[in-house]
Amino acid sequence: MRWNELGKFLIISLAIIGGFIMYISPLANSIKQGLDLQGGTHVVLQAVETPDAKVDDDALNRTVKIIERRVNELGLTEPVIQRQGKDRIIVELPGIKDPDQAIKMLGRTAMLEFKDINGTTVLTGKDLRDARAQMIGGNQSVVGLEFTDEGGAKFADLTARNIGRPISILLDGEVLTSPVVQEAITGGKAQISGSRTMEEAEHLAILLRSGSLPVKIEIMENRTVGPTLGQDSKEKSVVAFSIAIAGIFIFMLLFYRIPGIVADIALLLYVMLLLLIMRYLDATLTLPGIAGIILSIAMAIDANVLIFEHFKEEVAGGKTLRSAMDKGFSRAFVTIFDSNITTLIAAVILFYLGTGPIRGFAVTLGLGVILSMFTAITVTKFLMNFLLASNLTKNGFLYGVKYPKKEAAK
Repeated sequence: MRWNELGKFLIISLAIIGGFIMYISPLANSIKQGLDLQGGTHVVLQAVETPDAKVDDDALNRTVKIIERRVNELGLTEPVIQRQGKDRIIVELPGIKDPDQAIKMLGRTAMLEFKDINGTTVLTGKDLRDARAQMIGGNQSVVGLEFTDEGGAKFADLTARNIGRPISILLDGEVLTSPVVQEAITGGKAQISGSRTMEEAEHLAILLRSGSLPVKIEIMENRTVGPTLGQDSKEKSVVAFSIAIAGIFIFMLLFYRIPGIVADIALLLYVMLLLLIMRYLDATLTLPGIAGIILSIAMAIDANVLIFEHFKEEVAGGKTLRSAMDKGFSRAFVTIFDSNITTLIAAVILFYLGTGPIRGFAVTLGLGVILSMFTAITVTKFLMNFLLASNLTKNGFLYGVKYPKKEAAK
């Protein structure tokens, strides 16, 4: 027995097992979770035609982009905003703390106007460069406005012509504030007061930064997925994942013995690498995504089954364990490569043509296929070479093989 080779095998194997036990739970919990796992709000918005604005593809596409900007500035985890048909938009907001306020903000037209005492609109939201929530005087929440160069000139002219008189600032026709102009303001900046809280000022600033909607929007459906339902889905998916892993481990151990143990160790590494890459990519885990992981695990084990079956055939043909394993890997490679490439192509198509959860499934499946090839072809072979080189045993039963009747084990 070569203790050096056996030692390398044991050190690497124990490192993988120990790493899996220590890091799998915190790694899995660090990945962002979708609406179906952590709960949230599902909203269906309906675009409505008005005499001033027609609903067409261009208007709806611009509406989607504006809603995307509004939602993204809320800092939510992987929201989903997508068109449905000719005049509807679906919005999914995972883990949102104040759904009513967010939904109200989504559907608001947010048309900003500055009017003089005669009711003439001098500036609109198109003249804004930026809008930020600010705290002044220690307890007053306001929205600080910064105009474009052209807007700043318009605002300076508006204030210069209305000294001693009020000007009105309106949002969607509702007066937010009507300050009396004390002097001409030439700095290209202004403030909107009236916000009761800093959060309210933040939401108003988001509306102004994202711009006004080109069409009127009405809320057709508002469905809340509670944290309890999300937690229940998560627990069921964890149970399904655990059963799948346990079933695979037992199957590989019973049918392939020592090579099966090696495949199981490589599978642990595969799961850790997959979660680590998802964490690095800041991907969001959904129920379809978990299904993609489980399917890719099956792909990883399928590769090992192909290798070990070819290995058994080569041993039955009279080859030594070492040469049979090398031949098994080389014979299985083409089949493994072909099946994984076709699955990867399907994942790419799903990602580019699909939306929301379908893309999540495509991401986990695609990453899983790539990693499964690495662990099955590289890691499993690497560990098996150490094990066979150590001459730990030449008992065919422990390798799940039968030697030819007329030949002794070599």
